[in-house]
Amino acid sequence: MGTVLIAVGAFFGYLIAYNTYGKFLARKVFELDDAQPTPAHEFEDGQDFVPTRCEVLFGHHFASIAGTGPIVGPAIAIIWGWVPALLWVFFGAIFMGAVHDFSALVLSVRHQGRSMGDIAGDVVNGRVRTLFLLIIFFGLVIVIAIFCLVIARIFDMYPESVFPVWIQLPIAMAIGHLVYRKGAKPLVLSLIGVAGVYAAIVIGAYWPLKMPEVLGLPPVIVWTAILLVYAYFASVLPVWRLLQPRDYINGHQLFIALGLLLLGILLARPDIVAPAVDFSPEGAPPMWPMLFVTVACGAISGFHCLVSSGTSSKQLGKQSHALPIGYGGMLTEGFLAVLVIIAVAAGIGMAREGVELSGVAAWREHYRSWGAAQGLGANIGAFVTGSANLLDAIGLPPKVGTVMMGVFVACFAGTTLDTATRLQRYVVAELARGVGFKPLTTRHGATLFAVVTAAALAFPKKGTGGLILWPLFGATNQLLACLALLVTSVYLHRRAKPFLITLIPMCLMFAVTAWAMAYNLKTFFLDPSSGAWNPSWHLILIGAVIMILEIWMVIESLAVMASGRKPSPASSQRPPESGARAS
Repeated sequence: MGTVLIAVGAFFGYLIAYNTYGKFLARKVFELDDAQPTPAHEFEDGQDFVPTRCEVLFGHHFASIAGTGPIVGPAIAIIWGWVPALLWVFFGAIFMGAVHDFSALVLSVRHQGRSMGDIAGDVVNGRVRTLFLLIIFFGLVIVIAIFCLVIARIFDMYPESVFPVWIQLPIAMAIGHLVYRKGAKPLVLSLIGVAGVYAAIVIGAYWPLKMPEVLGLPPVIVWTAILLVYAYFASVLPVWRLLQPRDYINGHQLFIALGLLLLGILLARPDIVAPAVDFSPEGAPPMWPMLFVTVACGAISGFHCLVSSGTSSKQLGKQSHALPIGYGGMLTEGFLAVLVIIAVAAGIGMAREGVELSGVAAWREHYRSWGAAQGLGANIGAFVTGSANLLDAIGLPPKVGTVMMGVFVACFAGTTLDTATRLQRYVVAELARGVGFKPLTTRHGATLFAVVTAAALAFPKKGTGGLILWPLFGATNQLLACLALLVTSVYLHRRAKPFLITLIPMCLMFAVTAWAMAYNLKTFFLDPSSGAWNPSWHLILIGAVIMILEIWMVIESLAVMASGRKPSPASSQRPPESGARAS
């Protein structure tokens, strides 16, 4: 019964937060005004600036921000107990994550759909713009690398998911063509597309496509290479051709998966087998501050500000749509993270036919130590197993349920990969223009550089080194969120608005994430399995550079707030540069 109360309580808690705190932000703080045209209408180009219906854009936005973040993060963090993870996911999403996503979306809409890094130049100064863009660049290198590895790992663990995930692409492109070239209604087509994907899931369950070694390279590396090539082509296509229609499908997949998991919880009412709190799991780092950067996207995520200001702001039809898409989208992700916590805290222990371990024994099998729970395969497997057990309670065959959850994770990770690569293209082009390096200002040049740098991070140690990327991703991700909140605080301060709603979360997150980054830098000098001296210099270099840039930007921004200087009217009205539109 406890799991039912958690799920239902979280749902209504988020609903209340949306209709109280969310609407307060929209009406009183940011004063959304539908009379003002959005960048999607002002700069419509059919490539990146495309006015989009609210429900369609919600699907794209959510699929882009969710990925595997709210799955992998909570599935690792629960090793410290389900109570700390749940509290941080619930309250963090309401007062930090959703505020961050919503404010980044609004600021971008009011600055011609430009990125948060670019906006920082107007709100603070030109140096901060460059610093922010550099931090975003390093952050996106990590995102692209780790999500390639996540999908590759899923394909290797669950070869039954390969066919359904890849068949989604031609289905999505057909939908995009029919909607934007033939004027068809997206709802009906997307529902047909979802049906096609679920039919493919049944086929995939009985037709696994196992990748063999190729030229001595393990399957995870082969899949990673294929996914990087895919990311290149997907990110240079117009948003309507693949990105949007794929997200029509993933949006429906999301609500179907959430509904099925919630129904499984209500019917099975599984007992929680995870400890409520465990301050010292075997081999684990300290709960404080690592819990916050491990949960990552389930509570607050800097990557979301890149989606809000990189793609969603260019497709927003009305300012009022920012509330359901920005604030509501993050609350939905928080609810997904709550269901993940239930799946790995209770679903994993459910007894069913063919499963040897159940109850606390099943929990200990996955979480007996930090080393057992930390790997990507371990925590993805914990979520998929727990979810399949819940789906079994509603009569879905375990084999199909396992494939369905594997496809669910891979599809959302794929959407994040697409979006991250597209965003990196914008960032590389902006930085290249700043130094006058023309080859990287083009769409294909910038995208190629984005893919190659991510490959350099993903491939060391034949991909196994990528398993230690998650703590670096979490810390970088949260530090990026701090910077977005800082820019928003300066923006609100200069307009005599209540800036403490963003400054207080920024200060709290900066304290814990800077601490976590320092802890990570220390661990990167050691082998993660043996503890022996074995420095990962690429991770050390990236982490150190990000910390230096971060501190520099915070000092610059706080100095501007203290001085009370006003932004230049000319800079705040500057239209987006053609490269930023990536036409």
